[in-house]
Amino acid sequence: MTPRTPATDAAPAGFRSGFGGEIHVPGDPGYDEARTVFNSMIDRRPAVVAQCASEADVARALRFARDEGLEVAVRGGGHSVAGMALSEGGLVVDLRRMRAVDVDPEARSARVGGGATMSDLDRATQPYALATTGGRVSTTGVGGFTLGGGSGWLERAFGLACDNLLAADVVTADGATVHASADENPELFWALHGGGGNFGVVTSLTLRLHDLPAMSMALLLLRPENGPEAVRTYRDVMESAPDAAGGACIYITGPPEEWVPEAMVGRLVCAVLVTYAGTEAELREVAAPLLALEREAEVIAGIPYADLQCMLDDPPGMRNYWSAEYLDGLPDEAAAAYCACASTLPVPSGSQHVLFPMGGAVARGPADYPLPWRASPWAVHPFGVWEDAADDEQAKQWVRRVRGAFVPWASGAVYLNFIGREGQERVVSGFGERAYERLSRVKARYDPGNVFHLNHNVKPAVAEV
Repeated sequence: MTPRTPATDAAPAGFRSGFGGEIHVPGDPGYDEARTVFNSMIDRRPAVVAQCASEADVARALRFARDEGLEVAVRGGGHSVAGMALSEGGLVVDLRRMRAVDVDPEARSARVGGGATMSDLDRATQPYALATTGGRVSTTGVGGFTLGGGSGWLERAFGLACDNLLAADVVTADGATVHASADENPELFWALHGGGGNFGVVTSLTLRLHDLPAMSMALLLLRPENGPEAVRTYRDVMESAPDAAGGACIYITGPPEEWVPEAMVGRLVCAVLVTYAGTEAELREVAAPLLALEREAEVIAGIPYADLQCMLDDPPGMRNYWSAEYLDGLPDEAAAAYCACASTLPVPSGSQHVLFPMGGAVARGPADYPLPWRASPWAVHPFGVWEDAADDEQAKQWVRRVRGAFVPWASGAVYLNFIGREGQERVVSGFGERAYERLSRVKARYDPGNVFHLNHNVKPAVAEV
């Protein structure tokens, strides 16, 4: 079916009747805000943005898109780096009005609206000293994050976000509502553990929560020439650390913060972040070898988890281009390559050159989910963020060079939430070939027409004759 654009007067006028949310079309006062996503490189003009207030609105929007022949995009938090939350000339199912979080402290669970962000979830659970694995920034949408797998600071302690998915409500392409859990529609439920938004619009998720009475962090800033020693030390610490420990090594531009020495502001610095699901005293014991390193600045403190989540928030209105490689190990040669790649990081900019430890509860999680990267002990994530369009090629080339530098140690698997559009072969590598075939069969059942294709797409299996 070839998508077409309806007349932006009569057709949406009929659609508005009985719609509980708001509908924006070109020319409306709120249209430009409604079509803006966090990656300013993405500039698409949907024919209709349907800001849904209920599951019924979502079903109505999907039926309207079908009747009008409109390509469908789904926007949760709007954090898709490739801009998959928007459709040029199509219809956007915008879930941002559906962001309620209902916490059940007795059951240790939370029911989360499909448009909620990590901040919505973390602020709701914090009064109960409960949490679950969330994205590493507060502005990430819970839905897309979880459906893609969900890697964050607490993953070594509590598993990936999708490991904590207990149930989901899904509106399928034909406007039907389906509940997915271990007991209801179990094959769809399996597919939602890493298969992304391929199967329908997820209007709510129920997530398992964990006790988190204390959270702490240590952020150390070092001169880049001291980076290689710091990275090797961090590797050694994390390879024997308890599951409560997480964090990253991150080469960044020195931020203009009061605690950062003036000589480091605007220049390349090596940051070492240790997060700990426990007290500051416990963190200091685990991080002792790192705290013995020469450094220029530090912040070591207990911190509410929801506040930690805001520390590295992506600034709005920036241009973004990301990629990642998941590694089978981090020998000295790989650590040296990581540090060498930092020398060409665009500085000053918001770009980050990140090295994450995996392991712990991630590696012990369910092996049959479509997440082959969970077995990798380390991940490198070049994260290009900049302002000026004139710097587009420089930033993209840096990201590609970093990815290329790690091919010798790469497992071939990749967390798809960390990358943009890198081709279908890369999509398959994000799920694993056998899991992709299984996902394809689930896709054929719930979305045989591939209505939901603006994602890391799983093509529906073709029925055998």
